Amino acid sequence: MMSNIGLIIEEKPADIGNFLVGRLLPFREKRAVGPFVFIDHMGPAALKDYQNMDVPPHPHIGLSTLTYLFEGAIMHRDSLGSTIEIKPGAVNFMTAGKGVVHSERTPDYLRTTDKNLHGFQIWIGLPKHMEQSEPTFHHTEAHEIPTWEENGIQYKLIAGELQELQSPVPTHSKLFFLEIKSKEAQKLNIGEALFGEVAMYVLDGNVHIEGNQYGGKQLLVAKNAKLCEFEIGENTTVYLFGGEPFEEERFIFWNFVNSDKELIEQAKQNWFDQNEDAFPKVPGDDQEYVPLPRAILKGKQ
Repeated sequence: MMSNIGLIIEEKPADIGNFLVGRLLPFREKRAVGPFVFIDHMGPAALKDYQNMDVPPHPHIGLSTLTYLFEGAIMHRDSLGSTIEIKPGAVNFMTAGKGVVHSERTPDYLRTTDKNLHGFQIWIGLPKHMEQSEPTFHHTEAHEIPTWEENGIQYKLIAGELQELQSPVPTHSKLFFLEIKSKEAQKLNIGEALFGEVAMYVLDGNVHIEGNQYGGKQLLVAKNAKLCEFEIGENTTVYLFGGEPFEEERFIFWNFVNSDKELIEQAKQNWFDQNEDAFPKVPGDDQEYVPLPRAILKGKQ
């Protein structure tokens, strides 16, 4: 029998300030899984009373950002005027469309205390007809996310669709982002519910597939979603994500995603020039911004 595992990618942690960020996508052999173009595993980080997350206002085009925390809190502010604290289990979903600016910081009440931060930050490409749409923001509380239990396994549909279930997170193409938690080891065959491309990320514990064991911090990309069958170990948490891929390639350059390189070039220039028609200021956080590196401005793709 042919193996269904196309690629196994171990996390390559990048040190970003006080954080160890495991960049799961993209990597050289696999630019995207379904519409998912970028996945960061953020933390787990134990921050001292003088250490805080501070990502000043920065721009995006052509994508949706999805933030999902296991621990800690982030204050989200954006150029639409949204101000909301992201807490564990909630889904923060911002669609950039033609252009949005946002900042992510440790909330004021946590800035002088010891704290932990751990979660996912995900970029999802937009269908071509939405790449120039007006930006939107949607926050879904933890209790609104569909959860269920089957044979002692806990499932949570964080975003997208799975058979008759639909997450309230307003995604823009056919996709799924599913959390699976076990207490006891058992076999799972979930392939029939999946579609398009699929990847599995083992957060904690391990899985057995075709006689091999895969542990935490490993991303596995399946060759065929319908053959997604594995044994989940005890006390294991895995995430399945994927969906229908786009017909056109998506280009990623700095914080910009698009199927049209010219729109990325224009976005680079607009941010460098601080063109507020293209990238409005973030209310309540307009005193600084992440500058576009000069090398990026001059460098063509």
